[in-house]
Amino acid sequence: MANWNQRTVAKRVSCTGVGLHSGKPATLTLAPAAIDAGVSFVRMDLGVEVPARNEFVADTTLSTNLAHAGARVHTVEHVLAALHGMGIDNCRVEVDGPEIPILDGSAAPFVALVHEAGVQVQRAGKRWLVVEQPVEVRDGDKVARLEPADAFSVDFTADFDHPLITNQAFRVSVSDRAFEREVSRARTFCFRRDIERMQAAGLAKGGSLANAIVVDDFSILNPEGLRFPDEFARHKVLDAIGDLALFGLPVLGALTAVKSGHALNQALVKKVLADPAAHRVVRVSAEADAPRRAVVPALAVAEGRAS
Repeated sequence: MANWNQRTVAKRVSCTGVGLHSGKPATLTLAPAAIDAGVSFVRMDLGVEVPARNEFVADTTLSTNLAHAGARVHTVEHVLAALHGMGIDNCRVEVDGPEIPILDGSAAPFVALVHEAGVQVQRAGKRWLVVEQPVEVRDGDKVARLEPADAFSVDFTADFDHPLITNQAFRVSVSDRAFEREVSRARTFCFRRDIERMQAAGLAKGGSLANAIVVDDFSILNPEGLRFPDEFARHKVLDAIGDLALFGLPVLGALTAVKSGHALNQALVKKVLADPAAHRVVRVSAEADAPRRAVVPALAVAEGRAS
């Protein structure tokens, strides 16, 4: 039954780290939220709530950043990926400043927070964004495509001008177990040649080998090496899951992406939401306790289009 009901965290849990780009201390708290509230970021220092939806995306330079009513929240994709990947529908993400702590550069610490909090099953059926027609966006040789499917999956090909990251691909059918085991531990990465440029632009001030994979011309600089042979592609899958969480609802659809990044991922979300024929929103019957094939659409009530 719990698989088809909305879920929130059962209690408040917190962590502290530094912001990847600001380098400043940052504290984050996951807190329970009401049915249908969705995920929102709350700038506790400003008293402003920023809904985790595409319409509030302010910038996608090296991370996905939100803004509302004069408040900004930077680098939201990893915590969103963790909440989305673990099946959390409603959550207040409270922060004491403008950036989410980077922690180890993956989503695993946020998954651990969800486990620490526990999951509260709520007395309402889940709402889903169901992809009805294929939608694709392109930028040169970069592609992101979302098409109808009976589950959420991500198939990503990462290809950089580097011998260690050439045509590296990873695919996953997203469930809480698969996300935790196969995706959540994959860390963000950067090239040594880009670090000085980013820091000159006021970015990556909190970056280190403790929270990012750093690659030089021929090798991995992190002493411990990689967590997965294809960790780069897995992290791009993680980012894509976090970016698609900005639909504001879990997705029934298959994402195929080649060399996509935050900007193209958000362009895809925006294009899907702008096309009434491309999607619909359904709510699973709260009384439904049946196999997946029966739940959508047979035991779902259409609610129309996402706003």
